[in-house]
Amino acid sequence: MRRGSRPGEATAAADALIAEAVRSLSLGDHAGFRRLVLETALPGWTRAVHLGLAARLRRAVTHAWERGWQPADVVRFTSRRRTSRHARLVTDAIADEMRAYSAATVDGRWREQLAVLEADVWWADDDGHPAAWCAREGVDHFAYTACAIEVIHLLEGLPRLPSLGPRPGTSVQGNHSTDERMREVDQRTLGKVRALLAKAESTEFPEEAEALSARAQELMARHSIDHALLAAKTGDIGGPAGRRIAVDNPYDSPKAVLLTVVADANRCRAVWHRELGFSTVMGYPADLAAVEMLFTSLLVQATAAMVHAGPRRDARGRSRTRSFRHAFLNAYAARIGERLREAADRAAESAGGNDLVPVLAARDQAVEQAVGAMFPNLAKGRAGSVSNYEGWVAGRAAADLASLNGRHEVTGADRRS
Repeated sequence: MRRGSRPGEATAAADALIAEAVRSLSLGDHAGFRRLVLETALPGWTRAVHLGLAARLRRAVTHAWERGWQPADVVRFTSRRRTSRHARLVTDAIADEMRAYSAATVDGRWREQLAVLEADVWWADDDGHPAAWCAREGVDHFAYTACAIEVIHLLEGLPRLPSLGPRPGTSVQGNHSTDERMREVDQRTLGKVRALLAKAESTEFPEEAEALSARAQELMARHSIDHALLAAKTGDIGGPAGRRIAVDNPYDSPKAVLLTVVADANRCRAVWHRELGFSTVMGYPADLAAVEMLFTSLLVQATAAMVHAGPRRDARGRSRTRSFRHAFLNAYAARIGERLREAADRAAESAGGNDLVPVLAARDQAVEQAVGAMFPNLAKGRAGSVSNYEGWVAGRAAADLASLNGRHEVTGADRRS
């Protein structure tokens, strides 16, 4: 490719080189891709290539928003398909692209995700990101260019997802004072749940731990019921929302089942996108928060118990660890589902009142309608077979011992509280 001698020509030539490199990746021409990356190091190319990459990265991020993706989705998927280094680069690209929007046009859920991702403009000046990134990562220009083009290729090929809220640049609607009051109530309830959990984890008596953890789950369920009754009385027109929760390998299938039973017990519905590595969970906001916290906690507990059980081999010395762990997690999910339904039923019974059944039925119907509208061609999958009886028994036993709300590793509660 011929390099332009004037600034405008150099920019156009650099853009053409980047486009050709992206096309090489699309065609699976890895040798051609490496050759094009090497060509970017020719004298006089560096600045034009860096500017071209920055501009196309911003456009690729915008393209992701237009296709229904959110910041956490993009970073998580990039890490899954590429590497953590690619994920760090796409996080910087997101921070760069987000500078185009005023705070008033960015939904609160997006701002929360950006804060968790630490998507900040940390480099000194607009043109200084490539050099600063290379210094931070300990790599050279070639690694940066290859990584940036691979990220561009990935983002430009993202499939379309159902939108879960307004994308940046659109007006953000909502009753902020009501949102703040609801957040304060949620935090108070969460504080009580954490206190129950801390006691459950500090006691040496399994029966007491079981009673305390069950009490925590009932509190979450009753909190959801209180939200429903309050909304019915005040005429709150707020409806179901959605959030995406990671379901990672290995053993992603039983993990997705665990998320499904946790969602069902909390009056939500989970739709698994297997190839993308996450599930979309639909429900009312307070219930969604409970689902994410509880699923994360239970997954931590299941993993710890599964690893503690150690590897498995058959009589001939062949490894049975994978089938054991697959069965373990499937059994764990099934038993957790039973326990959660029991706790939710107890909470509903204690709430009582003739108004409760139609209110909850209406919310269930609203969630089902939201799922149907978002996923009109949804097909129900069948549970996979389990071939390891020992793993199944061990998984159910671990589920019987599991705390039914976030552990201190997840919630930050102090064991000594």
